[in-house]
Amino acid sequence: MREIRTPAELRQASGDSIVEWAAQGFGPGVRVWASGAAVAVASPKVSKHDRLAVVGPVDDAVRLTTEVLAEVGSSYRPFGEERLMRELAARVPGLRFSAAFGWMDADEPPSVTTAAAWLDGGDGVEALLAEASPTSYAWPGHPGVRRWAAVTGERGQLLSVAADAWSAPGVGFLAGVATHPVARGKGLSRQVCGFVTAELVKRHGRAALMVDGENAAAIAVYRRLGYTYRRVAAASLAHVS
Repeated sequence: MREIRTPAELRQASGDSIVEWAAQGFGPGVRVWASGAAVAVASPKVSKHDRLAVVGPVDDAVRLTTEVLAEVGSSYRPFGEERLMRELAARVPGLRFSAAFGWMDADEPPSVTTAAAWLDGGDGVEALLAEASPTSYAWPGHPGVRRWAAVTGERGQLLSVAADAWSAPGVGFLAGVATHPVARGKGLSRQVCGFVTAELVKRHGRAALMVDGENAAAIAVYRRLGYTYRRVAAASLAHVS
């Protein structure tokens, strides 16, 4: 395998939005390799986990993943298209299939009327997440979570929020979406997600997110905002929880 050291080299090796996002602009601790037509990006603590984004033909990806895991260690979780992850879990020693979910991305700002705006800080966001989305990966003050947008009520209370978190130079990332239970069913999540998506596309050229593959309502909202859906999955070494 050969190590890739610049964003330009990565774009030449693979234009996939998953690896471009995982590379995080070649931030601290990020390393990238290629073997044949496969590319692997080891990215520490991006969207909660040490992730190893892998793309490319199966045979090349199996060889590359095996070598890279020996280099970076067992904390890194392979991540990529579901079909490829299932092949890696079957063929890379010690690797097991963990979970399937969705990757969605968009390269056009959506046309949506919105009352959402960026917040000056994260006051009130943590309380809303604790009530409406306690399993969120993005929280105020966590590394990589940059800013929050919200739709607010007449008294300034937060009704629906979303974050710009773990964004990379060429792929902005939407996370931390939550709507207060009393405000659901009013289209507020579409407003705040539409606002953040437009901002991310304008700044980075593309917006992306991860979504539970069983959450049909959320997927429908994102599709209406112009996102396309890909089935992805994660794997891990058998002794890693």
